[in-house]
Amino acid sequence: MPAVRTAPPTSRSTPTARRQLNLATRHQLTTTAGIPPGTITSRTRPGGPWQRLLPRVYLLQTGPPDHRQRALAAVLYATEPGSDPLSGDTAALTGGAALALLGIREAPYSPADVLIRAPRRLAGSPEVRPLPTTRWPRTITVSGIPSTRPVRAAADFAARTEEPADRIRSVLAHVVQSGWCHPQDLHTELRASRLLTRPAIREAAEELVAGVRSIAEAQARDTLSATDLPTPLWNARLHTPDGTFLASPDAYWPDEGVALEIDSAEYHYNRDSWHATLHRRLRLESHGILVVSATPSMIRDTPAEVIAALRTLLTLTTTRPTPPTALARGHQQLLLPLT
Repeated sequence: MPAVRTAPPTSRSTPTARRQLNLATRHQLTTTAGIPPGTITSRTRPGGPWQRLLPRVYLLQTGPPDHRQRALAAVLYATEPGSDPLSGDTAALTGGAALALLGIREAPYSPADVLIRAPRRLAGSPEVRPLPTTRWPRTITVSGIPSTRPVRAAADFAARTEEPADRIRSVLAHVVQSGWCHPQDLHTELRASRLLTRPAIREAAEELVAGVRSIAEAQARDTLSATDLPTPLWNARLHTPDGTFLASPDAYWPDEGVALEIDSAEYHYNRDSWHATLHRRLRLESHGILVVSATPSMIRDTPAEVIAALRTLLTLTTTRPTPPTALARGHQQLLLPLT
C-alpha cells in the first residue's frame, strides 16, 4: 500500500484540516484559508496531493480515505456553507453509517445518510443521501463526527434500508444488545417516525421490547410462542440474593428456575469462549437453575427436541423442594453522549 502523504500545508488551512480528519470544504479553503480556486484545482488533478471526495469536499492527503473520513466528508458536504460542520447544527450523520461507527455488526458504512434541516434540499449521490427532517434531534460526537444518537440512527436506518427483514431485525437487535439504547426508547422512536406500520419493523420492535436481542433468540421466541409452554423472560439479568451478578441467560422461566442458553459456534466455540460458557452454566446450576443448551441450528432444524427438553425440566421443577436462589433484573443502558 502506498504511503499516505498530507499536502504541503498552508498556514491557515492546517488547523481546519487537523480538526476535520484532514478534510476541508471549498468554502473553508477559499474563504477561511484564502487559497485561490486555481490552486485547489491544480492540487486536485490526477497525481496531485489533494483529492476531491465529494462536490466541494477535499481530502488533503494522498492515499485512500478511511471509513471515518468518508463519513465526515458526507457531513461536510451536507453542512450549510459558513456553519461549523462539527457542531451538528445543520448536518449530522445518521442511519447505517452512524451505527457502523459505533461498531454495530452488519450496519453499512455506505451510503452515508446525513440529516439536514427541512425545508432545505440537497442533491444526493451514490455515497451520500441527505435526509431533510423537521424533527431535528440531539446530536453527539462519535469518533470526531457529529452524529445522531443511536436510537435515532437505528430508526433512520430502518426507514431507508433496502436490506431484507432478517438484516433489519439483526441490526436493531445489535443496537439494543450493545446497550446503545433501551428497547422501549427505540420502539418510541420508530413510532414517532411512523415506521411501525411496516410489518418487518413492527415485529422487530415487539421482539426487542419483549427482551429478544438476536435473530437466534427471535427464532426461539417464535418457536416457543407456538407451544403451550409458559412465556419466559428474555435476557433477564440474574443476581444472587446479595446482589452479585450471576448471568444473563437468553430465556429464563423465573417461577420454575429454568434457563435456555443459545450458544452459536461463531461466538462460543473458541477455547476461551467455550470455557466462559461452561463457567456460566456452572454458576447457574450452582444456584439451582436448570439449563437447556441449544445452538441456533437446533432451534431452526430440530425445534421439537429443544421443546421436549424444556418441557421436561419445567415439569421437574414442580417437585423440587428448594427454589432457585436468583433474582431477575432488567436491561442496562450505556451512558451518552459520547466524546
